[in-house]
Amino acid sequence: MSSSEVHYERREAAAVLTIDRPDRRNAIDAATAAALRRGLEAFEADEAARVLVLTGSGEAFCAGADLKALDLDVNDPGGPLGFTRLTPSKPAIAAIDGWCLAGGLELALWCDLRIATPRSVFGCFERRWGVPLIDGGTQRLPRVVGMGRALEMILTGRAVEAGEAERIGLVNEVCEPDRHLDRALDLAERISSFPQETMLSDRRAALEGVGLPLAEGLELERQVGREVLEVAVRGAARFAGGEGRGGRGV
Repeated sequence: MSSSEVHYERREAAAVLTIDRPDRRNAIDAATAAALRRGLEAFEADEAARVLVLTGSGEAFCAGADLKALDLDVNDPGGPLGFTRLTPSKPAIAAIDGWCLAGGLELALWCDLRIATPRSVFGCFERRWGVPLIDGGTQRLPRVVGMGRALEMILTGRAVEAGEAERIGLVNEVCEPDRHLDRALDLAERISSFPQETMLSDRRAALEGVGLPLAEGLELERQVGREVLEVAVRGAARFAGGEGRGGRGV
């Protein structure tokens, strides 16, 4: 699945989805949003693709909605930017270089992990133009950095550079310049190497348990964990047989 706006490529166990509108700093119009949605659908349909890596071409990850086009559907069940109101069934990593603004920040927050280069800049710049956050930013940003820092970013619209983004937990790692995609692919291969059933079960419990009272969250964890106990038994047998001693393979 590829188009002039979005490229889909398999890299080993990862699927790389690249926004390719460098002349618009990868801003999203309706055609690009539709292509992103098709890319997610291709990833979900490919059982051998275990991790999605989302990135952008040129000097930006994504500058948000294309305010010159203004043709996005705010009522789209999948979200104006294609899939921001959906939750992927498998992990996603944002590989960020340069501008990650407005809806672009919301796309990055949609991912499970975020890798950025030192020149990356984040912010709710739509605040300056009276455009609302409608691609999950008001819900995901507080879950990632906490309500206080999220409200500061949302209310002031200020720029957050890569170093600060790492300190506040907005990004998981700042890598060497131009290494963002390679580092994301390294992480994708590591994630892909684990027994998938239990990894996905734990991810589901963490995502669905956010906001639940503790007792309900623990019950959810029990239910989804019980579904993969057979995998756990096999893994325990491997460890008992001598694999992984001394941290080997970690």
